[in-house]
Amino acid sequence: MRDITKKYTNGEVTIIWQPAKCIHSGICFKGLPQVFNPKIKPWIAPLGATTQEIIAQVKNCPSGALSYTLNSDTKS
Repeated sequence: MRDITKKYTNGEVTIIWQPAKCIHSGICFKGLPQVFNPKIKPWIAPLGATTQEIIAQVKNCPSGALSYTLNSDTKS
């Protein structure tokens, strides 16, 4: 299986999804459906919640398929 990684950002945080690790528990969708909705494409809409809400939900991912990075501020 190919190692695919997809990234979605709201400008402050980047959600990283590794489909090969996903066990489809539904925790992301049940906890934050305005961001994680498998019925639409792309299924991750990072503008649907605050950065803090996204981080909290991503931390609940049981398989590690979802992770995040905080985007650095490049302004001087």
